[in-house]
Amino acid sequence: MLGRLNHVAIAVPDIAAASALYRDTLGATVTAPQQLPEHGVTVVFIDVGNTKIELLEPVGEASSIAGFLAKNPAGGMHHVCYEVDDILAARDRLKAAGARVLGDGEPKIGAHGKPVLFLHPKDFQGTLVELEQA
Repeated sequence: MLGRLNHVAIAVPDIAAASALYRDTLGATVTAPQQLPEHGVTVVFIDVGNTKIELLEPVGEASSIAGFLAKNPAGGMHHVCYEVDDILAARDRLKAAGARVLGDGEPKIGAHGKPVLFLHPKDFQGTLVELEQA
C-alpha cells in the first residue's frame, strides 16, 4: 500500500524568509508560493532530488498551521507525505485497521492537484501522516 516518500512538510512563520534561507544559504531551487485556501496555507516546494521539502505558512487564524506555530513559534516539522496508488482503498484499509482519518474522511485536492488525506498523529507514533494518490 505505502509508496515512496513524497515530501516532508515544515511549518514556518514567514515563508518568504524560509524560502530565502533554503535558496540563498542552501542553494536550493524554490517554487513560487502557492495559496491553498481550502487547506488554510501557502506552500512552496524545494526539490531535493529523491523527494521534496514543503514549507507551509498559515493563511488566517483558523489554519491548523497557525495552531501548530502557536505551540512552536520558530516552526518545525509538521508532517510526512507518502504516496499511495489508490487513496480510497488505502483509506478504507486504514480505517478497518483502526486508524483515524482526519476531517470528514473524504480526500481533498492537495498542492500537487491530487487527492490527499491526513491520518491522526496519535495513530502513527506522534507523526501527522499525509497520503497522496500517486
